[in-house]
Amino acid sequence: MKPIRLIRSIMVVGGWTLLSRGAGFARDIMIAAYLGSGPVAEAFFTAFSLPNMFRRFFAEGAFNMAFVPMFAKKLEAGEDAKAFARDAFNGLAGILLVFSVLGTLAMPWLVWAMVSGFVGDERFDLAVLYGRITFVYILFISLVALLSGVLNAFGRFTEASFVPVLMNLMFIAAMLMAARSGWDMGLTLAWTVPVTGVAQLAFTWWAAARVGFAPKPAWPRLTPDLKRLFIIAAPAVLAGGVIQVNLLVGRQIASFTEGAISWLNYADRLYQLPLGVVGIAIGTVLLPDLSRRLRAGDAQGGRDSFNRGSEFAMALTIPAAVALVVIAMPLCAVLYQRGEFGADDTANTAMALAAYGLGLPAFMLQKMLQPLYYAREDTRRPFRYAVICMIVNALIAIGLMPLIGFVAAALATTLSAWVMVWQLWRGSRGMGEAAQFDDRFRARAWRILVAAFTMGAVLFGAMTVLGPMLGTPGLRYAGLALLIASGVLSYFATGALIGAFRLSDFRSALRRRPD
Repeated sequence: MKPIRLIRSIMVVGGWTLLSRGAGFARDIMIAAYLGSGPVAEAFFTAFSLPNMFRRFFAEGAFNMAFVPMFAKKLEAGEDAKAFARDAFNGLAGILLVFSVLGTLAMPWLVWAMVSGFVGDERFDLAVLYGRITFVYILFISLVALLSGVLNAFGRFTEASFVPVLMNLMFIAAMLMAARSGWDMGLTLAWTVPVTGVAQLAFTWWAAARVGFAPKPAWPRLTPDLKRLFIIAAPAVLAGGVIQVNLLVGRQIASFTEGAISWLNYADRLYQLPLGVVGIAIGTVLLPDLSRRLRAGDAQGGRDSFNRGSEFAMALTIPAAVALVVIAMPLCAVLYQRGEFGADDTANTAMALAAYGLGLPAFMLQKMLQPLYYAREDTRRPFRYAVICMIVNALIAIGLMPLIGFVAAALATTLSAWVMVWQLWRGSRGMGEAAQFDDRFRARAWRILVAAFTMGAVLFGAMTVLGPMLGTPGLRYAGLALLIASGVLSYFATGALIGAFRLSDFRSALRRRPD
């Protein structure tokens, strides 16, 4: 097996994720224009969040975090990784088939558990209807996540990263067809969900077949390796469940304010852009890389991967967080405010975005620190940490709701994320050299912060100067482009001047050929 080129692979995943988030953002702009923050939009966002919530519970947040290290280590050792992947695929498929049927039948109870504030109005009935259509998506996308883990272990990040791009493009096409043909927009969105799931699974299956690891459907069998996988995954499943409880708390609080589910969703889309491009990309690449290095006994290589990944993440995510807080209002106004999405929607979405932006570095650091545990097949401690965060999240969200309303849900998510980072960092102190920050990281970290806060001051001043332009319909896009450009230029100029990074680091990553 060829080694994974960390920064180059991060750039590949990040580039595709940027395209995906951009397409997803275009999708949400269209939803905002067609539906605003009304009952159909809130019902759809609730229904679509159900399979995605359980997907994170089963696949991305648990099963895959246990599967990828085991699979990568089998590849490194020359063991029968193909048979292991096949058994894991069929075992997960069997569980999800049963779960999909049960979830569809229990949809009214699931909707009530997520958004009890909908009870008594049309949002509840719509959410149940859309939920029954969309819930089977959990089967397709969870299997896609497993096959993507196989591709990632081979260093084939492009194919796995294209999958969400495909979904968002299909959503955009479906809405354009619905608008032209006069179809019901809510039902069109709901039916697009399972259709995209089938397309994503077909594409990922084809990509896995190209590297010789497309498993054939068969009756699940409980092998010793699969038993070990389930044992390792069990704490991560519970941890994933705890994280989803945090989401449930936020949704419940938001459901009692009309329009709040939509505002949180639109804000989430904006902060997920830098998180997906940087944090998720690094987490995707770092887990198989660390797993293989640990298997090979390469502690110094593991430490270098951890530090360079963390440094690269900070260099891009810290300034993004500052920007989301400082220019939240013009971002939401220029990008969302049109059609059914009014000025009040903009103001409320901007408040949620600023709250999420404060937590962006924490979400990124989680993506960096968690692989240190999962690469060692340690899923127990992250579960304990997640339980503590669940309690913190609930206390903050419920306690602040009477004071600041639905924004309490976003602020609680941010504060509990920082608590999680502190616990993960503290727990990693005993992991040896591979989990230690090196001199280069410590020298550059504080400089990155200085450059980011300098950029924030520039953005604030530029926002004042460009205010009239940002408020003019024909000029607002140009105004936002100038505002963002002023921030980017000031950040990179300041960062290069004080040694926060070298621009050659980015150029060499782009020029280096992938394995």
